[in-house]
Amino acid sequence: MPAASDLFRTFARIGLLSFGGPAAQIAVMHRELVEARQWLTEKQFLGALSFTMLLPGPEAMQLATWAGWRLGGTRAGLMAGLLFVLPGALVIAALALAYTAFGDVPAVQAAFDGVKALVVVIVVQAMIRMGKKALTRPADIALAAAAFAALFLLGAPFPLIILAAAVVGALLGPAAPPDPAPPGAAPPIAATLRTVALWLVLWLLPLLAAWLAGAAFLTDVALFFGKLAVVTFGGAYAVLAYMTQEVVQSYGWLTPDEMIDALGLAETTPGPLILVTQFTAMLAGAKQGGWDLALVAGALCLWMTFVPCFLWIFAFAPHLERLLAAPRLAGALGGITAAVAGVIANLSLWFALHVLFDRVIPGSTPPRPDMATFDPVALALVLLGAALIFGLRLGLPLALALMAAAGLAAQALAG
Repeated sequence: MPAASDLFRTFARIGLLSFGGPAAQIAVMHRELVEARQWLTEKQFLGALSFTMLLPGPEAMQLATWAGWRLGGTRAGLMAGLLFVLPGALVIAALALAYTAFGDVPAVQAAFDGVKALVVVIVVQAMIRMGKKALTRPADIALAAAAFAALFLLGAPFPLIILAAAVVGALLGPAAPPDPAPPGAAPPIAATLRTVALWLVLWLLPLLAAWLAGAAFLTDVALFFGKLAVVTFGGAYAVLAYMTQEVVQSYGWLTPDEMIDALGLAETTPGPLILVTQFTAMLAGAKQGGWDLALVAGALCLWMTFVPCFLWIFAFAPHLERLLAAPRLAGALGGITAAVAGVIANLSLWFALHVLFDRVIPGSTPPRPDMATFDPVALALVLLGAALIFGLRLGLPLALALMAAAGLAAQALAG
């Protein structure tokens, strides 16, 4: 077992270098834990990755937590998970406070025009990657198309789509048979139940405190992001569609432009992309009651989002091999993953409409843009972003910086 100091240094390094979304973050962990230090075998790492994909929540953060647990027990798992999240959370907090202070400055808005255009390209890229991985059978393509139609054409609730996809996937079975379960006795269920009870109580305590204090806004924040934490299958891009629907249309906390800005800023920070929820909560809090409420709302969102991740890992990691060998569970994962491709396609179109048109008719299903408000400069910026990502294959930090500069240049030329 590695020394605690070595574990701390290694997971701190992973947390600080974890830019670029789940694929890049998982690659960093593989390089540090499997290739460089050989603390985990390839089979252990890939098995744990499959396990985290079965769970709601950010798979990269949960993989880091599992790796810490595997190498040093619960304390090391806590340390690894926190080190993966905290650097990005601190940056997001600073960015959210700066955004509330300077977001209306014309130069800042112009820079964000470029960032928003790049966000459209980034989400399309995520859709393509997910499609290549998930849509391996005609049934998978049908599930993705059905999920897209249900969201875009009917405005169906995201949790219902995930549940339906899991049921259909379980009935269809996995595309490939899972590895057989290992021999031997299963870990005691009583210990698992105690772990679940402990983390469940910890998770719900802030919600109870907000409700007892009569803090209506904070209670809504805790309830919403707690619910979000258990339906975030498929990563942040998948759940963004649901979060946007609720935050913009149901609660009225943010505008569509602010949601797109939130994703663009989250792309620039280390840690899981789901930290976009923290930015959203802080922006909503700032509108409700200033920077102090913003900080409380952001902290509450982080708690409700990430405490369940520790629950899943510490409760179910001892059962890992047996869980991965269950065909119905593997089939349900396949169904969810296929549906997520359709969900991200819907998100791509939603973002594109709100970037390319100054007005999308409120409450329309499917979303209908006001054709008279089409913005040719926004289209030019989207095409430039596509050239940077798909043509030149630039890294995300450089592409974001160039697109912010392009937004400023477009404003200068127009003026």
